[in-house]
Amino acid sequence: MQDPFYHKQKRPKKSRMLDADAWLDTAIYEFWHSLGRGYTRFQDFMSIFHVSGLKRLFVELASDAFTFGSIGAVLMTVLALPAFDATASGTFSKPEDYSVVFLDRYGDEIGRRGIRADDSYPLSKLPDYLIKATIATEDRRFFEHFGIDVWGTARALVTNAQADGVRQGGSSLTQQLAKNLFLSPERTVQRKIEEAFLAMWLEGHYSKDEILKLYFDHAYMGGGNVGVAAAAEFYFGKKVTDINLAEAAMLAGLFKAPQKYAPHVDLAAARGRANQVLSNMVDAGFLTEGQVTAARRNPATPVDRSATVNSPNYFLDWAFDQTKQLVAGKTDSANLVVRTTIDPVLQSYAEDAVTSVIRDNGEQAKISEGAMVVTEPNGAMRAMVGGVDYGKSQFNRAIIANRQPGSSFKLFVYSTAFEQLGLKPTSTISDRPICIGDWCPQNFERAFAGQVNLQHAFAESLNTVAVNLSIKTGRQPIADMAHRMGITNDFPVTRSLALGVASVSVIDMASSYSVIASGGYKTPAYGITKISTLRGETIYEADVNAPRTKVLSDQTVDYMRQLMRAVVTSGTGRRADVPGVPVLGKTGTTSSFRDAWFCGFTGNYVATVWMGNDDYSATNNITGGTWPATAWQKFMAYAHTNIEIKPVPGVDVKPVPFVVTTAAADAPATPVQAERPPTLSPEAALKLLDLADMLDASIKTAKPTADQASLTVTQPVTSN
Repeated sequence: MQDPFYHKQKRPKKSRMLDADAWLDTAIYEFWHSLGRGYTRFQDFMSIFHVSGLKRLFVELASDAFTFGSIGAVLMTVLALPAFDATASGTFSKPEDYSVVFLDRYGDEIGRRGIRADDSYPLSKLPDYLIKATIATEDRRFFEHFGIDVWGTARALVTNAQADGVRQGGSSLTQQLAKNLFLSPERTVQRKIEEAFLAMWLEGHYSKDEILKLYFDHAYMGGGNVGVAAAAEFYFGKKVTDINLAEAAMLAGLFKAPQKYAPHVDLAAARGRANQVLSNMVDAGFLTEGQVTAARRNPATPVDRSATVNSPNYFLDWAFDQTKQLVAGKTDSANLVVRTTIDPVLQSYAEDAVTSVIRDNGEQAKISEGAMVVTEPNGAMRAMVGGVDYGKSQFNRAIIANRQPGSSFKLFVYSTAFEQLGLKPTSTISDRPICIGDWCPQNFERAFAGQVNLQHAFAESLNTVAVNLSIKTGRQPIADMAHRMGITNDFPVTRSLALGVASVSVIDMASSYSVIASGGYKTPAYGITKISTLRGETIYEADVNAPRTKVLSDQTVDYMRQLMRAVVTSGTGRRADVPGVPVLGKTGTTSSFRDAWFCGFTGNYVATVWMGNDDYSATNNITGGTWPATAWQKFMAYAHTNIEIKPVPGVDVKPVPFVVTTAAADAPATPVQAERPPTLSPEAALKLLDLADMLDASIKTAKPTADQASLTVTQPVTSN
């Protein structure tokens, strides 16, 4: 029988569980009912805003406009953040740090680089018609808008849509200034948004006159000039305060497209644009037709800049970079004068040699580009050709392009072998099949010569011999030798290194071959001798007498000269020979005929020629001994006209100089060595030779008299 007290304790616990269950059910019921009542009240409240019919259409449009407007505002703010950063810096963008005038080796100007800027004239000093011409052409509502000409932009959009192209620009003058001061020139949506924000910022921080002054001082005007003052001096040779109406119209026409309308580039286009500016001034009511008639009849005439049209542009680009490196941290002056080593006549010879050969044979040979670097044996650069047409491509193939040198790299292979193995040019070696792993190089003729001496192997450019030597010396010493002699690029040391599977530049190969020309000393090419400010303060001056590093022994130099001479007299480079001139060199051709080289020197000059295609496509089986050697020979034949032909130690060549003598008919001729005039062109030299031959022939056929003067002209025969 159970205890009655036990049952009495169990019942209260069960009752509590029932109470909890009832409470939970009630809570859920009340929650859903309260939620329903709240939703009903919300519906009653929202019914106040219910619209229908035509009224709803406007409400929906307004709602969508507000939504998309908010999204657009957020997006534009995000895109404009760079504009806020630009204004926060408090500084304007500079188009270039330096303005450099380059002189040739004789002190004559050959070109300029950098930006010439002049902001020394206040707005009140600028001619009134220059200001009116600019406003009439660029922004007639300049004094009315807040930085963005809404109506002008809308009008431009309509006009461009009707014309199915860009006929009018929508940017206000302030927007153009914002672009010049803060932004890069690319055309993107983000840049236009930044431009708009910056324009409003300028309008809020500067007066209209201050904006105009900034615009005139920071607009690029073509020809490397920033600002109307610099442009007036460059184009017209006068102060901006002295220009006339016609000249002011021409300057105002440059703001739109300075490269297109620059008078030294296209005078007809510049005058046509200036005439349009004059019409704009009449349309805007600034001048009458009668007031601009004189300017129309007497258009502006710029000063002659033809002297710099044929500037050595590839060299100037390189020299400008060199200048900035040499003066970094040494001067506060931005206007510099740089004396270079360039010889303008040799430069014209080099350009003619490369371009004429490619022009005459490029289509058949499938060669589109070439490059050439010419130095003296001491490294002074006399000419640089970076391509066949600077106007079409400013890519400098003499400096920037890195191509495989082919067999011209064997200079380093044989130099290393002579230094390490105690060999001689007469030392014999076996030209036989050779393999390194699964790689078995072949000679160009796909044949083997058996036992040959090193001179013959180098002259005929036998690949298997070069690989055999690289095995004996090791490939790393060859790479080290290349870097010691002048190659600045890093390249992998592979089993095919001996055959020139490395990346080198034309200028580095010229520097490397200068080691042999200079007697074994490291001779890097240089193009700048002096840098000074416009005030005459010298910032840099090359020490041409500084001690140089000896990288090859005299014996190795002598041996290499013998080998390189054999290339020209009996080997693959016979086309490069110039009669009466000691010529030494080496050809180079890469696999699939993608690159063709000729590198060599005389007692006077070192030169390297490369030919090929920018896209690395194969040529029509062109080797270094064909067109590169032809261009090299053509240049050297020109360059050794009417100069003292210097000997090369170890090379037995009897120079046949250009000799001009004037004496009595019965008197012995006395040779007179004359330096080549710095302005003599190849065409002029040939015409003089033809004239001299005619005079010489007429003198020989005529009966000589005691007082008859004779002219004797001797010139080495050259082949093209």
